Order: sequence, then C-alpha cells, then structure tokens
Amino acid sequence: MDGALVALAYVLAFQLRFDSGIPRRYELLRDDTIYWVVPVCIVVFALFGLYQRLWTYVGQRDYQALAQAVVVSAVLVIGGIAVIHPVQVEAHNGVQVAVGMPTGVAAMWVLLMGVSMAAVRFIAHLAFEGRKRGMRVVKGARDVLVVGGGDGGRLLVRELVRNPTLRLRPVGFLDDDPRKRGMKDEHGLKVLGTTSEADLSRVLDKVEPHEVIIAIPSAPGELRARIVRACRERGIPVRTLPTVFELLQSEAGGMQVMRQLRELSIEDILGREPVRMELERVGAYLRGEVVMVTGAGGSIGSELCRQIARVNPRRIVLVDHAEDNLFEILRELEGERHVRTAVPVLADCKEEERMREVFREHRPAVVFHAAAYKHVGMMEQNPVEAVRNNALATRLVARIAGEHSVKTFVLVSTDKAVKPATVMGASKALAEWAVEAAAARHPETRYATVRFGNVLGSSGSVVPIFRRQIAAGGPVTITDPRMQRWFMTIPEAVQLIIRSGSLSERSGDVFVLEMGEPVKIVDLAREMIRLSGLDPERDIAIEVVGARAGEKFHEELFNPYERPQQTAAEKILRAERARLDQAWVESTFGEINLFVLEGDAAGLAAKVAELAAVRTAPGPQVPS
Repeated sequence: MDGALVALAYVLAFQLRFDSGIPRRYELLRDDTIYWVVPVCIVVFALFGLYQRLWTYVGQRDYQALAQAVVVSAVLVIGGIAVIHPVQVEAHNGVQVAVGMPTGVAAMWVLLMGVSMAAVRFIAHLAFEGRKRGMRVVKGARDVLVVGGGDGGRLLVRELVRNPTLRLRPVGFLDDDPRKRGMKDEHGLKVLGTTSEADLSRVLDKVEPHEVIIAIPSAPGELRARIVRACRERGIPVRTLPTVFELLQSEAGGMQVMRQLRELSIEDILGREPVRMELERVGAYLRGEVVMVTGAGGSIGSELCRQIARVNPRRIVLVDHAEDNLFEILRELEGERHVRTAVPVLADCKEEERMREVFREHRPAVVFHAAAYKHVGMMEQNPVEAVRNNALATRLVARIAGEHSVKTFVLVSTDKAVKPATVMGASKALAEWAVEAAAARHPETRYATVRFGNVLGSSGSVVPIFRRQIAAGGPVTITDPRMQRWFMTIPEAVQLIIRSGSLSERSGDVFVLEMGEPVKIVDLAREMIRLSGLDPERDIAIEVVGARAGEKFHEELFNPYERPQQTAAEKILRAERARLDQAWVESTFGEINLFVLEGDAAGLAAKVAELAAVRTAPGPQVPS
C-alpha cells in the first residue's frame, strides 16, 4: 500500500505542478527515477519502524515517525537526483545540463505522500475502533456514570465501547477540574459536573444512572465516602477501579480493565490514605538472602511471604505449626506465583530443640517473627498458653537468632502492648521486652519491633465478623458505641514490617506507623451495612453487647514513657524510650516462666498485672 501511495504521489506532484502540460525533460526525470524512488522510500520507512505495528493500533508516535520518515526519504531522493544526475538534456549551446527536481514538485510530493499514508492508517484505525459516531448499544445495557475524566476514566470508557457485550453504556463524567467542565471526549461524552455534594446530587437526579464507577484510583477516602452516601440514598451501586498498587499485585497486571473493577470496600472509605512504599527499594536488603518467616501461614505471615518473594531472596523459610495454613501458602507461592525458593518447615516456636534444628539447617540472615496468638477473648480464657506462645516463644526465637548471628530480627507487635489491659496485650508487651533484652545481649544482630493497630481482613478481625453477621441478616454486634480503633490493610502493614527491618538506628528500636485518626467501631458497622445496600437499624440491627474484661475504649500507640521520633521513612515513627535493666528483665522472665511451667493462671495474672503497673512509668532502667 505504501509503495503504491508513494508512486501515486510522485506522479501527481509532477502532474499538478504544471497546469499546461509537463515539460519533456521533467517527464523523462519522472519516468527514469520512479522505479528506484519507491524502493528507497520503503527502505527508509522500514528503518523508521513503520512496519512494526499493526495499522489498527496506530497512535501519535506512529504519526510522528511517519512524518519523519517521509521527510528523510524525500531528502534522500532529491539529494540523490542532484548527485547522480539521472537525466541530462542538451542546452541551446550544445552543452549537457542535468535536470533537477523542481522545488514545487518536491514540496507537493512530500505533502501528498505524507497525507495519503497518514490517511490510510487513520481509516484502518477508525474502522477497527468501530467509530464513534455512536456506541453500539446492546439490548438491556445499563447506564454508567464515570467519576473521573482523566486517563483512568477514558481508559474505562474505551473498554466499555470496545466491548458492548459488557452491557454497560457510559453516559457522562464527573470531574473536579474546571477546565473539563462541559468538554466532550472522543466518544461524545460530556463532563456533566463536579463531585461536590450539590453537583453530585444534581447529576445523579438528572442522569439517573444504573451504576456509578469511580475511575480515580487515587481518590481519597472522603471523596469515595461522599459518592457512596449520595448513591446509597438513590439505591445506585458503586464500583471502583483498583489502584496501581493493586494492579501490580495482580497476576493480570492490569491488562483487562473491566475484570479489575471491584465493589467498593470498607478500606476505600475509612478516610486514611494507605501507606505505599517501593518494595523493591525498601526490601533490597532481603535480595539474595535466606529469610525466615515464623507464623508463615497466618494473615500477616502469608502476606510477608508474598511480598518478600517479589524481591528475590535466595530462600524463604516458611515456619508454622499449623499444617493446613503452611500447605496453603506454599501452594500459592509455588503454584500461582511460581516461587521456587520457598521451603516449608513444620515447627512450633515454643519448642527450643526444634527451633535450634531449623536455624542450624537453614542459617537465615533475616527473621520476621509473626507467629502469635491474637484473639483477645480466647487469650483471656487461656492465659498460660497466651504467655507461653506470645512471650516465652518470642524470647526463645530471639535468643536463638542472636546465637546464630542472624543479621536482622523483626518482631511483629500490636498497639495492645501499650499500657496492656488484657492477657493478649500483656503477652505482646513481654515479647517487646524480650526483643529489647536480646538486642542488648547480642549486639551483632539488629533487632526491631513493629507496632501497629488493627489489620483489616485478618482472621478474627472485626471486618470479616461484621460481614458474616450482615450476610446472616444481623444483628451486627459491637461491644460499646464509644469503642474506636486504628485500622490498616494487610499489605501496608507488611510493607511497614519489611521497611523497619532496614530502619534501625540502634538495635532494639520500636517502630510505629502514623495511622491517622481512629475509627469508631459503630461507624464502621454502619458503613459496612450501607455498603451491602442495606440501612442500619432498619434492615440490619446493631446490638451493643458490652465491653469485655480489660477491653479499652481507645487503643494507644505509645506508652507514657515513650516519645515519638521521626525516622527516615515517611509515616513511620520511632518510640524513643529508656532501656530496661537487663537483670530485671531476666528475673521477670524467670518468674513468668515458672508460673507457666506450673500452669498457675492466677499467679501469672497477678504478675502480669504487676508488670503492667510497673511499665506505666519508665520502670527499671539500665543503670547510668
């Protein structure tokens, strides 16, 4: 096609230049050069990559390359004619004179060649797109209002237009950019208004869409919540495009936009922007190392394994005493993520000899200790086992890690370890002290503790409990309307843990995420009911069952004797505090261990209460 267009443009340029007929010498020039002009042009076009893409997918860069190729080929042809003199004619004085290409012919040829070649590509692309004079409407298609007139919104609309079988018909955009107000996109869709409450209500009432899709992946929680409230009042379902982080996490890599659309989740409207980190950069210290994760089958442990696998460690040692959980994370890593460096180890962190065997065999350089019991009510009923697993096992693993010269040891802790009021919180506070003591005893190992609030979606967390209660028709049970908690997602919790492993200024540091404002549990329950398309109290009852023993209305992230200090990482704080007297820590754990060995729950409870009172103040410190 290009060869024919080049030849046609070449002939027409001579024809159009001379209105009263082409002079004989230029006829000779045209006829004697056209046979090699076409191949030269085709070669130049090929060198510029014009034949490396289908015309149906031609874009701006292709048109730029086409323009450059046309100019270069014309320069080569005109220059070639000027140099080789393919045609010479005899002048009046008998001298042979070379015939060059007239300027008008050259300009017209370049213009005709460029326009014709661009036109056929545009027509092919237009035919493929199905243009655009009207979207094909499938019977039963649902009207969709798109929030966001930027790249995400245009990408979404393009997908809907190309795939009418989705039965979704875009009817317009909402966008806060005043420059876009009233503007139309390539499909004729207008920006109908902004996302302000007044505009949003006006557009929803006027357009009456069947569905609203938020096509701003980075939309703040406040915007999402406003849209959900307005749509809920009118019974309109809301979906959202995923963030870039979620697309990269998915196996599809974001190639199928509509498959990535998901229902709005409670994470979207909590009002706090999730912390995002460049995992390949902050986790670079894990590359090529042997990394051990205890509790590898749990909510936090399994996500740790997934994200650690992305930075290419030499080996990931998965330690868990629950066979089913260990099998599931191993199957996922090997079968779905094609990780070939995962080694499953069935072991209980409370068993000293077994843990020594694991460390001797695998020689880990980095240990993430995520193994712990975390259900508050269950731990209240089993205090001895809670302390044995959460405190004594942590002390054991931290000591063995130091004895085997592990480079980095990271403990996963919780905000319930701050001024603990439950057995679970006290056991995690003891675990923090054990890590601090190990840091003093083994200076060659860098120890760190990571403390954060509630994790959405983890086993036993309030969100899946509420979902099950809503699915069952209610009631949704809360302990007290005054109860409030911090929340974060599992992926961002794990990023914090990994980042903290390389952040320690001194061994034994405690790191805490800046978690924004806490969320009232009753508000969380109401939002989840509304997200399910129901009304709180009318469709689903909310029942107050009373706070459990030791349960606090407000969790805290820092003890009174700790001072928040900024770190090199955004939104990660360090809890600066005086170091504990190691002799006191050792004697304390000796007493705790004795109570556990004897199964003395009452004595253990009394000791834990005593320790909680001691650590409200700075407590026994390292002698100066």
